[in-house]
Amino acid sequence: MFALDVSVTKADGSKQLFNREKVVQTCLKMGATIQMANEVAGQVQRSLFEGVSTRTILQLIFRLMEEYKPEVGHLFDLRTGISLMDSKPEFEMFVQVLLAHSDFDVSPNRILRGKCGRHEVDGIAKRDGVTYFVEIKHHLSYHSLTGLDESRIAQAILEDIQEAVALGLTDFKVDRAMIVTNTRYSEHAVEYGTCKNILLIGWSSPQTLGLREIIEKGNLYPLSCLRGLSHDDRIKFVNSGILLLKQLLEQDGSSITAKTGLPYEVVVEVTKKARAGANALWGQ
Repeated sequence: MFALDVSVTKADGSKQLFNREKVVQTCLKMGATIQMANEVAGQVQRSLFEGVSTRTILQLIFRLMEEYKPEVGHLFDLRTGISLMDSKPEFEMFVQVLLAHSDFDVSPNRILRGKCGRHEVDGIAKRDGVTYFVEIKHHLSYHSLTGLDESRIAQAILEDIQEAVALGLTDFKVDRAMIVTNTRYSEHAVEYGTCKNILLIGWSSPQTLGLREIIEKGNLYPLSCLRGLSHDDRIKFVNSGILLLKQLLEQDGSSITAKTGLPYEVVVEVTKKARAGANALWGQ
């Protein structure tokens, strides 16, 4: 059997033919040269077996890339890094950063008045004259699908708020609902969301606004992608407003120590690993 005829198993259990170009592109995003990327892709291709999982392939890519660029060993892959985040407030803050980078005017969580009750939402985002309320759904397993219930709840909240505006109970108008998640959406969720004009932002959708594309284009990799950083220390960084590798690298160790309360030696070591990891990702 030729390698190109091997089927690989995706996270949702479906199968597709192995695509060598995807391996090349993954390597290039990790700072490989074309020659390195093609060599790694060739080694991956020779290691394939029928039904191999995409996760196994990704793990193999990281292991092989580490031989060319040892600094890759400082990083988790992006999807794993995001799944390791705390849902609140870490992932919520991260989403706000990504939306702001995508030209939304973002404000944090607030309570909105509806006709039948009050609704705490995870944020307000405005762009091109449209006001969205934002619901953020984080999954510890990025294999999980975000389902129909989230879309139904968001639509019910939107309708209740709009009815309150119509009755004069509030003057805060909301035009659309937005849901942001680190996974993909179920088929039923997409069908319902499309019908109700809900903006569904997921791992790779919609085009140009999926989490992966926003992060990779803007080099907005989170600190949770950094291996060897304890959860408690990471949250100290997050609470001081440092969520991204690039934010860490833009500040000096003394100011970070003052903000986080972490020992200077710890900050220096974390920064060293972050710089090496950033070099693997975008040549920082």
